[in-house]
Amino acid sequence: MKRIILTGGGTAGHVTPNIALIPRLKELSYDIHYIGSLDGIEKELIDNIGIPYYGISSGKLRRYFDMKNFTDPIRIIKGFHQAKNIIKELKPDVLFSKGGFVTVPVVLAAKEYKVPSIIHESDMTPGLANKICIPAASKVCCNFPETLQYLPQEKAAFTGSPIRKELLQGNKFAALDICHFTINKPTMLVIGGSLGASAINHIVRTALPSLLERFQVIHLCGKNKIEDSLNHIEGYAQFEYVTSELRDLFALADIVISRAGANAICEILALQKPNLLIPLPASSSRGDQLLNAASFKEQGFSIVLQEEEITEEVFLTSVNQLYTHRLDYIATMRKSNQLDAVEKIIQLIMELSI
Repeated sequence: MKRIILTGGGTAGHVTPNIALIPRLKELSYDIHYIGSLDGIEKELIDNIGIPYYGISSGKLRRYFDMKNFTDPIRIIKGFHQAKNIIKELKPDVLFSKGGFVTVPVVLAAKEYKVPSIIHESDMTPGLANKICIPAASKVCCNFPETLQYLPQEKAAFTGSPIRKELLQGNKFAALDICHFTINKPTMLVIGGSLGASAINHIVRTALPSLLERFQVIHLCGKNKIEDSLNHIEGYAQFEYVTSELRDLFALADIVISRAGANAICEILALQKPNLLIPLPASSSRGDQLLNAASFKEQGFSIVLQEEEITEEVFLTSVNQLYTHRLDYIATMRKSNQLDAVEKIIQLIMELSI
């Protein structure tokens, strides 16, 4: 039996692609273990699926001044030694890292014991954690063809992002019951998220009367962002967030409005949902969503609106254009070579764990 260690944490986006690999790894009889932070979101997500979990000390490497810059290097060094001890004990055949700062000591520790590692970069350009890990990695997977230019040629692999199989198995009729919608009218799914989505929430609610003339609207607006005055409006359903229901809501959706986080848009691509992306502006991020959205627009998968350019008229025009040409977007997405990421990554894992 081959043994693999998965690592990644800090956000759900650094964990769910790992979770997407687990069913296939189990089919191939891999003994699966997970290294994450002591109290990050990854611990709860992995504990819920019964994979052995090992928490290590972790810290963030910042490009800006913060008092934690004086203490986090100590946590990282401690995490490195903890990771070494875990790897020494488990003797894995291969390591797969999805990213986040907890992975830095794990990938470096794997190199110490000559364990081959595969790392995955979600965004267009490598983040700081993966930049540190790339020299120690055997292979570097990426979501976007443009990312290949930033990676060592001999290590680079254009795979796309692994998507949880259950996300592809939604039931639109279950979503109709959840939202109290009808099958006779198209549905728009808005994924605002819990952070930085005020602009999306605002424009959707401003344009709601016009939107409801043509669409039913499912609005995932984020924690504490429900607008009580809009409850019970026919054809409009708002939720702070959803979990297992998301696959059903996706199944019902004819078009999707979303931010441009890498994992989110890769899920939209896998589901072949025509989409309008409103990336997080550079003033609120390192600009990765702007690059992600630009790539999807260039590949013909998406319409893109910049947050600072949105007006009600521009938004409604873009939504109607998206729906009118939805079959063209679906046809283009079907041709993408980013749709079989799980099998591509599994193949790399099998090659390195021989």
